[in-house]
Amino acid sequence: MSRKSSVVPCLALVLALAAGAENAAAGLATDQVKSTVDRAVGVLKDPRLKQPARAQERRDQLRQILFARFDFPEMAKRALGANWRRRTPQEQEEFTRLFTNVLERAYADIIESYTDEKVLYITERVDGNYADVITKIVTGRGEEYSINYKVHLVRSEWKVYDVVAENISLVNNYRSQFNRVIANASYGELVRRLRDKSQFAGTAKK
Repeated sequence: MSRKSSVVPCLALVLALAAGAENAAAGLATDQVKSTVDRAVGVLKDPRLKQPARAQERRDQLRQILFARFDFPEMAKRALGANWRRRTPQEQEEFTRLFTNVLERAYADIIESYTDEKVLYITERVDGNYADVITKIVTGRGEEYSINYKVHLVRSEWKVYDVVAENISLVNNYRSQFNRVIANASYGELVRRLRDKSQFAGTAKK
């Protein structure tokens, strides 16, 4: 797997928080995604939270914002694919928790490096309870990334269930990795690796 296919989707999570809104397409799904970005930018620009001693508080606030908009249980289910149905409810719950921790670590480790991006809301496409919020990220160096937030309606809220960055799906990327581990080893080995990553992330936060 190329470095781009591994890195770009995770960067999309970071850019979603770090980017400041430039303009917005009309639509409720876009408005709700934009509200998440606006709240995150407020945290990133808060001079009090830029102090090193409050770095964890800053990350915790960003984490709360991310959890409010991203449907991590749905993302976990899609990332595990056909193997999800073979797992018990307890296994599904554990996998969701571990997978969420992996995503949290992915954005938390590099969030501090992304504060000068701008997000352009291009358009949105709605099909019943599903929609695509099409955006473009422009970095401070003039680099552009196309990012499509795939959302679905959950109790009147549009929740993100996948992010497609530069035509690379976050969920599909993880599914390929997980399927490879399960095929070459076992589901138990996949869980062991996720636990190791989760424990490392927990230690890093202390």
